[in-house]
Amino acid sequence: MSDDRPTRRDLMKPVQLLGLAFGAALFAGIVTLVSMGFFQQGGAEKAQAAVVFALVVAGITFIAVLLIVSLLLLAIDPAQVAKPVDKPVLLPDEQDGTDAAADGDPKA
Repeated sequence: MSDDRPTRRDLMKPVQLLGLAFGAALFAGIVTLVSMGFFQQGGAEKAQAAVVFALVVAGITFIAVLLIVSLLLLAIDPAQVAKPVDKPVLLPDEQDGTDAAADGDPKA
């Protein structure tokens, strides 16, 4: 097993974020097409309406996922971007040795 741990910059590459948003948009578009009966025989006008609506849903989904992920990335401290990730991000920092919060002291 290698000792190389990925940095946060490695974990948050823009191509991967765009790929995630594109995948979510593709999924939403396909689900919309299936739910509107695009793959059934209902006429050209119904199929065209389903495609237009699926494209609108896919576009909204792409923009929403991209916006949400970019806002979540703003919560990361820029000083920690170069640090290797070796524990879950949302866990609190390690304390000195005594855990006063476990004893019921709210001032800790």
